[in-house]
Amino acid sequence: MDNANDIREFLTTRRARITPEQAGLPVFGHRQRRVPGLRREEVALLAGMSTEYYVRLERGNAKGVSEAVLEGISQALRLDDAERTHLYDLVRTANQGAPQRRRGPVRAQQVRPGVQRMIDAMTALPTIVQNERLDLIASNQLGAAFYSEMYVQPQRPPNFGRFLFLDPRSRTFYRDWDDAARQTVALLRSAAGRDPYDRALSDLVGELSTRSNDFRTLWAAHDVRLHHSGAKNVHHPIVGDLDLTFEGLAVASDNGLSVIAYTAEPGSPSHDSLQLLATWAATDQAPRRPAHDDTRS
Repeated sequence: MDNANDIREFLTTRRARITPEQAGLPVFGHRQRRVPGLRREEVALLAGMSTEYYVRLERGNAKGVSEAVLEGISQALRLDDAERTHLYDLVRTANQGAPQRRRGPVRAQQVRPGVQRMIDAMTALPTIVQNERLDLIASNQLGAAFYSEMYVQPQRPPNFGRFLFLDPRSRTFYRDWDDAARQTVALLRSAAGRDPYDRALSDLVGELSTRSNDFRTLWAAHDVRLHHSGAKNVHHPIVGDLDLTFEGLAVASDNGLSVIAYTAEPGSPSHDSLQLLATWAATDQAPRRPAHDDTRS
């Protein structure tokens, strides 16, 4: 990952989407502007800093940038919570520099037995554990059945990015594939901002960029998002359409891991379908969870 380039491209794409009228700036004359959104000097004006200082930052030089400056830019560019967090992550990384590389083999990432027991006890809910690279680290029985299409992948652990962009089954599984793809790339982009030196994440981004035009296009947009809650609308090969909501909870003692649990509206067709899926999950035809996953941390 190139931190300076990421800062430059992120700020450039954010200011390109805001017009002077939206920012409350006067527009004089009718001459066509050469940029689609705000100019650099206009962002600087709105953020309360000199143009030279903002230009330096947009060129990727974030050394010593203060929190007050970042807040000014966040407000000027109307960044949402995910975008604001991403900007802070990029600047933090620029000031810390690259960490010292660890030597020796990289340990496989696994959940603690207590976390596995917890999700196994949630028998009525499809529940998984994922890391920031969107590897499916662990699941309960119903979670493995819910994502049975992902377990067809030869790689272990299954990865949402690979499934979406490299597996044609994903276009049937996700009823709105375009939205799922945008969200997945935005989550990976956010993770890259938090840890641009994650070797496994860099390898994943490189693989997807090489093999998927759709991924390359979305990655270049520099969109980011948080993954706390939302909707999941899929077409499951066994039970058909499912309209679910999810809640994500960070595993406090395992940095970067999140427990994701899916629920259906009580009394809805999706609720009945989940019960049917639970019955199928108990059969020999359902995917069996591996004893351990070979994720690199």
